[in-house]
Amino acid sequence: MATTPGEGGAVQRLLAKACDIAPNETRTTLASFAMVLVLMASYYILRPVRDAMASDWSDAEVSWLWTATFFVSFIAVSLYGAVVTRLAFRRLVPTIYTFFALSFALFYLGTQSFSERTLLDKSFYVWISLFSLFHISVFWSFMADTFTKAQATRLFAFIGAGASIGGLLGPTLTAGLAQQLGTDYLLLVAALLIVLTLPLILWIQRLKVADLHNAGSLLDTDQIQAIGGNPLAGFSEFLTSRYLLGIGLFIFLYTSIGSFVYFELKNLLADYDRDTRSQIWAGMDFAVNSMTILVAAFVTGRIARRLGLSFTLALVPVLIGAGLLVLAAMPTVSVVVGIQVARRVGNYAVSRPAREMLFTAVDRETRFKAKQVIDIVIYRGGDMLNAWAFTLLTTGLGLGMAAVAVIGAGIAAVWALVGIYLGRRFRDMGAADTTEAEPQPT
Repeated sequence: MATTPGEGGAVQRLLAKACDIAPNETRTTLASFAMVLVLMASYYILRPVRDAMASDWSDAEVSWLWTATFFVSFIAVSLYGAVVTRLAFRRLVPTIYTFFALSFALFYLGTQSFSERTLLDKSFYVWISLFSLFHISVFWSFMADTFTKAQATRLFAFIGAGASIGGLLGPTLTAGLAQQLGTDYLLLVAALLIVLTLPLILWIQRLKVADLHNAGSLLDTDQIQAIGGNPLAGFSEFLTSRYLLGIGLFIFLYTSIGSFVYFELKNLLADYDRDTRSQIWAGMDFAVNSMTILVAAFVTGRIARRLGLSFTLALVPVLIGAGLLVLAAMPTVSVVVGIQVARRVGNYAVSRPAREMLFTAVDRETRFKAKQVIDIVIYRGGDMLNAWAFTLLTTGLGLGMAAVAVIGAGIAAVWALVGIYLGRRFRDMGAADTTEAEPQPT
């Protein structure tokens, strides 16, 4: 077999210290790492701006926005299913990202055209909430189609660390450019970054064949032709598969914890002005992503490979459940912030890469149709329901932070059990291919 550029070189040896990587996987892994880094930088440029807006609105207003996000997500995923059915596969991912880049350019034009910004701000809040899930869901679908099941177990956590580096760069750019250019111009910066991922996508498609040998030819009909099928097949596949229903439940329970913590923080920050809130949210993003890089790059892949996916998926729910019990005993702001940071680090570094490994055990149509139903519609449906649940518990029933924390701990226990179930199903489906050759030391 021909030697690929960089095989056995210093870069590959350095990567081998972080994850179990074979020489022929180096270029594809680095290209994927760079792609998600740029994508997440584009999102994190705009995330603090979106989150700062929320403190201007009541719990009910935000709940209605999350409800609107759910319905927009449902429509968007349905339209996406139609695109997946008809568009040539190799053009699918570049088309989706080009569309989002153009949407940000249109929002920028809107900021320059309207003096009354309330409706535009709320529309932006909903659109960024959709983008926050859509862009990363499509990325991981692309990854699940590029790498084999066993490669994913070893490499996805390291690739996911690129998202955290992007998460560090994004808030840094927001802090610097917002003062120099103003927040409106950040929309154009985010659009430009998304465009920069397009050549990386084309390169990864070639490396899948040239380096990984995971496809027969660049001219394979599955690359030229569309995936086909029913545009709404993702919904039916989700509803008829216990495996996919389990993944959906895992995400729903995650959103339950996340929604409660988000609302508590939103209310705690209401006394600050919008600029200060943006800085606080950006600072939290910086802290979370700094911690995530180390865990994702050096720990998660080895945990998944050596202790199994059941342990990996249940780890974060167990830790968060323990933290919520601490919050019930000591309901203070510092504990809430600590749980939020721990929850997000655990998700980005451990739960998210492990969850994405689950999709390497399904076919391409499921990866590019049902996966978006789970990642976006179920996620935003969970946000919507949990937002109203929080409003009911606090405003309707008058429960305090400690009582809500106890409820959250119970949810976390169920969340852990679902993770164990999914890990066992993944193993039983033969997803952890033990016959794959181990990467050789160089």
